[in-house]
Amino acid sequence: MTASRGENIFRRVNNSVKESFANPTRDTAPGHRPGPPGPAALAAKVRTMAPSMTRSMQRVAEAVAGDPAGCAQLTVTGLAERTGTSEATVVRTSRLLGYPGYRDLRLALAGLAAQQASGASPSVTADIAVDDPIEDVIAKLAHDERQTLADTAAGLDPGQVEAAVHALAGARRIDVYGAGASALVAQDLAQKLLRIGLVAHAHADPHLAVTGAVQLRAGDVAVAITHSGRTVDVIEPLRVAFDHGATTVAVTGRPDGEIAQYADHVLTTSTARESELRPAAMSSRTSQLLVVDCLFIGVAQRTYETAAPALSASYEALAHRHSPRQR
Repeated sequence: MTASRGENIFRRVNNSVKESFANPTRDTAPGHRPGPPGPAALAAKVRTMAPSMTRSMQRVAEAVAGDPAGCAQLTVTGLAERTGTSEATVVRTSRLLGYPGYRDLRLALAGLAAQQASGASPSVTADIAVDDPIEDVIAKLAHDERQTLADTAAGLDPGQVEAAVHALAGARRIDVYGAGASALVAQDLAQKLLRIGLVAHAHADPHLAVTGAVQLRAGDVAVAITHSGRTVDVIEPLRVAFDHGATTVAVTGRPDGEIAQYADHVLTTSTARESELRPAAMSSRTSQLLVVDCLFIGVAQRTYETAAPALSASYEALAHRHSPRQR
């Protein structure tokens, strides 16, 4: 079992064909092929994907995010001229943002422009400064956290979440991988699944993670959590699990990252703007925990007959630790 990606070849064709140029995607489970993002998800996609784009693609992304109404009026050639890039770059940017072609991106831009005109788009606050009073820190962090959660919810593909939930609910064994701040999120998912009666382990040690992945087979599930999509200590055990036939799930802020090569299902997270006082690990944890909770609730719904008694038993087993000790 090996990972593969479709190759895209851009030829000299007319604008109509260029704008509907298709984006080959990795094979996904039947009925779970992701659709293009809606208008709300477009803004989230740009914020999430821009840091990993080439400079020319960033210019296109910044243009559509900064002036969706104006860009919606442009042809692929017009947007290329406005951004000082090429038509091929515009089409590649459209595909990277999740649209089959530039025509689909234009439709989303028109929808986003309409939302902004109606006042649905939230204001953007400044980065936290070293000399900000604590009141401003609280307000700015609260705003960024809300935006991160909204962006993640808008960008998540329900079909991919459903497929991951289905695999987890029927899994013989579940291994979860994470490093650094993502290791804490991995532990949170494993703990939640354990409490509803599933066999789940979180591996922060990369050697133990690979050792465990070797034992996985069809019917098992491996979940990798990495914001960057490039963390070697998380990619390696997922690759081993993938090669051994386990169903693999990646929770990542970079769906175009290396981690996606070894994932049957990719769940995309978003982050707030990174700054000196707010590294990516802080905002990525917020979005990762939202995805973890979605997975947990989905699994609990589908295994309710066994999950409810297991959860009740775990509460009862720990109840005495939360009660005042009798003298």
